[in-house]
Amino acid sequence: MINRLLSYESIVGAPAISQIRQLAAPLEGASVVHVNSTRVGGGVAEILAWLVPMMQELGLDVDWEVVTGNAAFFDVTKTFHNGLQGKPVPLPSSMIQAYEEVSDANAERLRDKLEAADFVIIHDPQPARLLKLCPNRKGMWVWRCHIDASHPNRRIWNYLRQQVEGYNASIFSMPSFAKSLPHPQFIIAPSIDPLSDKNRDLEDTFISQTLERHGIPNDAPLITQVSRFDRFKDPIGVIEGFKLLNSSTDAHLVLAGGGATDDPEGQAVYDEVIEAADADPRIHVLLLPGDAHREINALQRASVVVVQKSLQEGFGLTVTEAMWKGKPVIGGNAGGIRLQVYNHYTGFLVESPQGMALRIRELLRHPRKRSRMGATAKQLVTENFLLVRHLREYLTLMLGVRSGLANHLVAQ
Repeated sequence: MINRLLSYESIVGAPAISQIRQLAAPLEGASVVHVNSTRVGGGVAEILAWLVPMMQELGLDVDWEVVTGNAAFFDVTKTFHNGLQGKPVPLPSSMIQAYEEVSDANAERLRDKLEAADFVIIHDPQPARLLKLCPNRKGMWVWRCHIDASHPNRRIWNYLRQQVEGYNASIFSMPSFAKSLPHPQFIIAPSIDPLSDKNRDLEDTFISQTLERHGIPNDAPLITQVSRFDRFKDPIGVIEGFKLLNSSTDAHLVLAGGGATDDPEGQAVYDEVIEAADADPRIHVLLLPGDAHREINALQRASVVVVQKSLQEGFGLTVTEAMWKGKPVIGGNAGGIRLQVYNHYTGFLVESPQGMALRIRELLRHPRKRSRMGATAKQLVTENFLLVRHLREYLTLMLGVRSGLANHLVAQ
């Protein structure tokens, strides 16, 4: 088990690994339960896939639980997600009832484990109500919001606030996402695992085979956006921007993504994307399974420019992944993308399809600029957005909350 942690030493340095072990030592044997809404699809599941085993390796007793629900439940939680990101959405009593009934059922299944744990970390709105349904909890509970909640729909936030205000602490990805809550709030940016299948080095033959399998030419500039088929990711806007290039380039566009079990809108958005692509042979829309990590890796590595034209974005791990691979990123001027994409240094922030097309042309015409931006992008990720920093901040938070820092801060 120790060898997994040691494998990162060549990337982040021995002192960083030593520091992680020192922070984890007082937590050895502590029971921790992470709860989210899916094991496959989306950034939260990807983070937990490495965070849980790394915590276990450090001597913590860590479990990962997933709430289950019916279609009505996930319709409601998708409404919560959209509402937190500022979309005007309804919240009738029938939706609240559907959410609370499924939450009650999950609490019945998980209550004994959650109440006995030393730490419970609840991810996003789907399982947020579990705190209220576990009155005999002995440990510390933390709500981790991965969503851009900077300008939420008031009705949605007022309801969710009732569910999360009783937590001992909460975590947001950026200071601007934090909310008015009666407990300490911590800022922890997400991160990637550089040695995962999605981020490790690949053989050139596998990259070529991936392109060939999907009918993508390997002798044309490739522009790629990887994301769930979600309207906030603006795949239609990406297609509009690409079409503005017209005959000025021989580039091809790839929109690669999949669904998640907690996202009921994915198929409808995928259908809209297919219609917008209008059978253009230069546009490749790929519906990939949630475990197609090496394929996504290959597509990003084959690309000359990566796009993430989100309208709202909690962080954007696909941006981090592309930058780790030395690619300049053209990103929407939203949320956590701003933490990663710096104009003219690691890529460009854009507001419109026209802006996207302009910046694509610029990068295609100036390969030295692409190379320089890509190198800067990789350096930024190496210094700020790798899993060791993320793990260190989780351990620090847990030590602080357990030692009574939370109560001290509330008293202040």
